[in-house]
This record gives sequence, structure tokens and C-alpha cells, in this order.
Amino acid sequence: MISSVSNPQVKNVIHLNQKARARREQGLFTAEGTKMFLEAPDRLVEKVYVSESLAKDEKLMDRVGRFSHETVTDPVFRQMSDTMTPQGILTVLKKPSYKIEDILNTPAPLVMVLEDIQDPGNAGTIIRTGEGAGVSGIILTHTSVDVFNPKVIRATMGSIYRIPFLYVEDVVSLKQTLKERRIRSYAAHLKGSAFYDKENYTGGTAFFIGNEGNGLTEAAAEAADCLIRIPMCGRVESLNAAMAAGILMYEAARQRRR
Repeated sequence: MISSVSNPQVKNVIHLNQKARARREQGLFTAEGTKMFLEAPDRLVEKVYVSESLAKDEKLMDRVGRFSHETVTDPVFRQMSDTMTPQGILTVLKKPSYKIEDILNTPAPLVMVLEDIQDPGNAGTIIRTGEGAGVSGIILTHTSVDVFNPKVIRATMGSIYRIPFLYVEDVVSLKQTLKERRIRSYAAHLKGSAFYDKENYTGGTAFFIGNEGNGLTEAAAEAADCLIRIPMCGRVESLNAAMAAGILMYEAARQRRR
């Protein structure tokens, strides 16, 4: 049983929680909680850490026993955890890797393109909502938040294991690729001349979603085939990025169910 915060394994888990560079260099990330452990693909699981208290759960430990694992004293586990109320289990996983073909090589792809999204909760919520709406994948610009940030991972509620995602240099660099695949792109923009629910998303579709504070860059907006907007009442100018993305994804899902 690990009983010291000075243990190299404990230090490394804390490092993985806190540093994107450590996650990149080691090709690993962490996921806390029972749900995240139970839904993790076996091929990705590197190691599992269980608190002394939770280790009394025999049913859970039967599954934990299939992997390399360590029991950790409760005080040390609290130090390893990135949450205020640790659930007592933390999984270290190999980072999955995807290619553009994994996202676009499907009939009538539905793709979310995120430019400079910074809030971990927004990114995770978009990934989770994307799975519910049936998106083909998520593409992020390299200036966006690290999807392996523990806060993003928690917000995905397991969808991170099932939705392909990819980082690109910028939105403009995607324009030709989308055109070649006959994927029509729509930018959520305050200057949009068309309401979002008046367009047809039954064919290949990509939605561009911009930074929480600044929206899409001018270059990204110009790269889109069409500027669309979500009508607003009152004095509201724009919606939260994840909320706007959800509205667009589910409109596309609604049209595709017809």
C-alpha cells in the first residue's frame, strides 16, 4: 500500500493532473471516478489507483484486479485527486490517437470545429453532447484547451473514450479538406444572415464554434460556407459556447431523424 505523498508514482499522477506537457511527453492522462474507470477501454488502461476505503468494495476490486493497480491510503489519495470530493479511484490511461479519416470517412459527417475554446467545462460538455447528438468527431485548433485536462475529462462523462478528436493548426487550414469531402461548413456568428434552423444539415456538415469571449476570428468566419445565428430575445447578444454548440448539433440530429 502506498502511504507517502513522496512516492514517485503519487508525484507522477499529480504531475499528470497539473501539467499538459507531462501528459504529452508520457502519452498518458488521468480519469477520476468509478464511472470513468468502468467505461474505460481495456486497451487504454495503464494503471489504477484505489483508496484504502474503496478497496473494501469487492465487486469493484474484481474488475480492478484485471489491471496493474495500487492501493493508496485515504490521505495520500486526496493529495493525488484533482477533485474536492474524491471518489476513491483514479485511472491512468494511454492517450488515444486519431486521424482526420477517423472523423470524416463516414456517410454525411457531422463535425464540430472548435476555435480557441479555453474553458475545460465547455470543451468537455461539447464532447459529451456531441456523442448524444451523433457527431462524427471533434476538431480543435491547437490554441484550444487540452482535452486531456482532468476538468475536460470529467465534463465528458466518458464520451472522451468514444468520440474521435483531432487538433489542427487553424480553422482556415481545414477549408480545402472539408470542400474535398463535400462537407458544408457553418459558422455560428453574430453577423449571420440566416437563422440556424433554416439551413439543411442532412448532408456533410461542419459547425464552427469560436472562443468564449471573442467568438470566431475573422479568418475562420470567412472560411465558412455560411454564417448562421441563433435568434436572441431580450438584451442577450450571444450564448455560452457549449450551449450554442448543443443547439446546432441537436438541430442537425433532428433533421437527420426525419
